[in-house]
Amino acid sequence: MPLEVKPRFVVLYGSQKGQAQSIAEGIAEEAEEHGLVADLCCLNQNDKYNLEKERAPVVFVVSTTGDGEPPDNALQFVKRIKKRTLSPDHYKHLLYALLALGDTNYANFCNCGKTIERRLRELGAKQFYPTGYADDGVGLELVIDPWLKGLWNSIKDTLSKMASDRTVQLKEDSAKEIPESSLPDVQLNLLSIADKQICEPDSKYSSSLAISDVRPASASTVSSSAPKTQACSEGVPQVSLAASLTSSLPPLSESSLNVPSLPPPYLDVALQEADAVEQAVERLSKETCNEVPISKAVQLSKGDSVKTALLLELDISAFPSMTYHPGDSFDVFCPNVAEEVDHLLHRLGLQDQKNHRVQISLKHNTKKRGAQVPPHIPENVSLLFLLTWCLEIRSVPKKAFLRALVEHTSDSAQKRRLQELCSKQGAADYNLYVRDPSLSVSELLTAFPSCSPSLSLLIELLPKLQPRPYSAASSHLRHPEKLRFVFNVVEFPACSGRPTGRRGLCTGWLFDLVNPGLVFPEKAELALPKIHVSLRPSCSFRPPSDPSLPFIMIGPGTGVAPFIGFLQQREEEKKENPEAKFGETWLFFGCRYRNKDYLFREELENFVSSGTLNHLKVCFSREDRKDEEEPPSAAQPRYVQHNLLLCCRQVTDILLRQDGYIYVCGDAKNMAKDVNETLVEMIKTELQVDQLEAMKTLAGLREQKRYLQDIWA
Repeated sequence: MPLEVKPRFVVLYGSQKGQAQSIAEGIAEEAEEHGLVADLCCLNQNDKYNLEKERAPVVFVVSTTGDGEPPDNALQFVKRIKKRTLSPDHYKHLLYALLALGDTNYANFCNCGKTIERRLRELGAKQFYPTGYADDGVGLELVIDPWLKGLWNSIKDTLSKMASDRTVQLKEDSAKEIPESSLPDVQLNLLSIADKQICEPDSKYSSSLAISDVRPASASTVSSSAPKTQACSEGVPQVSLAASLTSSLPPLSESSLNVPSLPPPYLDVALQEADAVEQAVERLSKETCNEVPISKAVQLSKGDSVKTALLLELDISAFPSMTYHPGDSFDVFCPNVAEEVDHLLHRLGLQDQKNHRVQISLKHNTKKRGAQVPPHIPENVSLLFLLTWCLEIRSVPKKAFLRALVEHTSDSAQKRRLQELCSKQGAADYNLYVRDPSLSVSELLTAFPSCSPSLSLLIELLPKLQPRPYSAASSHLRHPEKLRFVFNVVEFPACSGRPTGRRGLCTGWLFDLVNPGLVFPEKAELALPKIHVSLRPSCSFRPPSDPSLPFIMIGPGTGVAPFIGFLQQREEEKKENPEAKFGETWLFFGCRYRNKDYLFREELENFVSSGTLNHLKVCFSREDRKDEEEPPSAAQPRYVQHNLLLCCRQVTDILLRQDGYIYVCGDAKNMAKDVNETLVEMIKTELQVDQLEAMKTLAGLREQKRYLQDIWA
C-alpha cells in the first residue's frame, strides 16, 4: 500500500517577546488535525528554508518592536528582501499569507508586517489569504481568532488548486515551472475587527465544555459577567452579587464553553543537588552586559506629587566600550521581587530545593512542533536563579496559559472559572479582570489556591524576563564617564485579584535600591549599589547630523529625558565651535504643577539663558483655573498639543520649509496620539489641504526620518 504524502506548507515567524512565535507554533501543531504538514522556521534560520525555491504556500507571523522596527530575529530577513538589486519577479512563484501583530498605541502600527507584505508584492509574490492586523491595544484575539479560523480553508483550497495545476501539467508532459496564470485567483479583503463574515468552526476551539446542570448558550456568544438585577421565585427584584476575577454571573456562568486546545507539554525538568551553580546575570544577554555602580540618585519630583520621579547616575568609567550618544537608550536587567519568587516556590512545593540545579530537556515524542529548550535559560543555574532572573512571573497570562492551568486545578468552581476566562464566551471577562489590570501569573495563582502547576509548565509557558529600556538623559560631553536616566516609579492600583497595589517591577526595584541614599544623602555613596545594563544604540532618534538645521522637541513629564542630553550636547558643541551656525531649538514641556513635577526646571531655564534653547514652551495641566469647564485659553494651555497650536506657523515653517526635525518622547496612548492629530490639523491649516493630504505630508516626514518618536505605553 503506497504511503500517503500529506500536503505541506511553510510557517515563518519573527518574534520579539514570544507571542508571534507561539501563534506560529500553534498553526504548525494544528496542521496535523487538518491532514497537513507544516514546516516551522524562525526567519533567522536561513539554513532551514529557501523562499527562492519554495513552491508550497508560506504563512508569515510577525510582530513589530520599538519604533516600527522588525524583531531581532527578523531583522536580517527584512534587510535581505529590501535590497533594490532584486528583480520585480524574484518571488513571482511565491504564495503567501501574513498575520501582523502590533499595537495602535504606537504610531507605526504593524510596521514590520506591512514592510514585509509591501516588499513581497513588489517582488511578484501573491497572497492566497487576506492579511490580518492584530492590535494588542484592544486585544490581539479580536483579529487573530477569526483569521486563524479562515486560514485552513484557504490553505486547503490553495494546495488543491496547486495540485490540480501540477496534474494538468504532468498530463501535458511539461517540465516548465508553473506559470503565473495558474496561481490561484484569490479574492482578497482586508481582515479587520469590524469584519462580519461568519467562519466555519475551528478545531482549535472545538472542545465544547457542556455543563450538565446549566443552560447551554450559543457557541458564538461572547458573554459578560456584569452585575444584573434578577427576579426571585416570588417575583421580587433581587440584585445579584458582583462578578469578579474568581466568579461569574449569567449568562456566562450558564454557558457552554469553547476553549483553546491544550498546549502540548514538551519539557522534562529535573532538580539535582549541586555544590555550585552558575549565577552570573551577564549570561542572560547576548549583548555586552556590564555591572555598573550607581553614583548618584536624586528625587526630581517634590512634595505630594502624584508620581515619584527619580534621576539616577551611573559610573561607566570602568567600561570604555560603553560610549553613547544623545537619543540612545539602554537596558536595565532587573530581578523578580524576592517575596513573589518565595511565594511561587511555596506554591510549587519546592522551597527546600531552591538551590538545586535545574536540568531541562525535551520530552521524547512531544507533539509540539519546533520544540526547543528555552534559549533564555542558561545551563547550570539554580531554581532560585531561574525564577528570579529568567522568567517573567509578573507577565499577564495568555489564554493558552489559563487553559493549561485548568488541568492543574482541583476545585471544580475554580476550574470552571479558569475555563470561562480562557474561552471565547469569556473574552470580555478576560479583558476586564486579567488583561486590562495587567494581572500577573503570581496574582492569578493567589486568586485560585487549588491550582498547583508544575515547574515544567511554568518554564514552558512563562516568557523571558525582559530587560527594561531607558533613555539616556545626559551627554558624554557634559558628563564624561557618566550615564544618567530618569523614570517615574510605576504604580499598579488594587483591583479584583490584586488586594493591594504594587509598584512596577523595574522602577520599584530601582527605587528600593536607592531609597536609603534619598532618605540619608550623606550616606548615599555607601548605600548605592550596582546594576546590570546593556547599551541599545539608536540610529535615528538623535539630533540632526547637520547642526544648522532647526529641531523641535516635545517631551512632557519624564519624556523630557533624552532632550536634556540633546541640549547638553548642543551647549558643549557651541562652546567648542562658537563660530559655527546652529539651528533654532524648541522644547514643548508639560507637567501637572510647576512647583511639584517641573522636572529639570533650573537646567532648562539655564539652557534658555545661554541661548542653547531658543524657545521653551511649558504648560501645567492641573494648575488652578477660574472655570475648569472652560477649554484652555491662549493664556492657559493645558497640554503640549495646545502650545503647539499656539505656535502653528513657526512649527510648520520649520518642518515644511526649513527641513527641520521634530522629536516626540513620552506616553504613546494619549500624548503621542494627540500630538500627531494636532500636527495633522496644523498642516491642514497651513497648507490649506484636506485631512488625507495632511496625513500624507506627515507620513512623508516619517519616511525622511524627520518626525521621530521614542514612546511607550
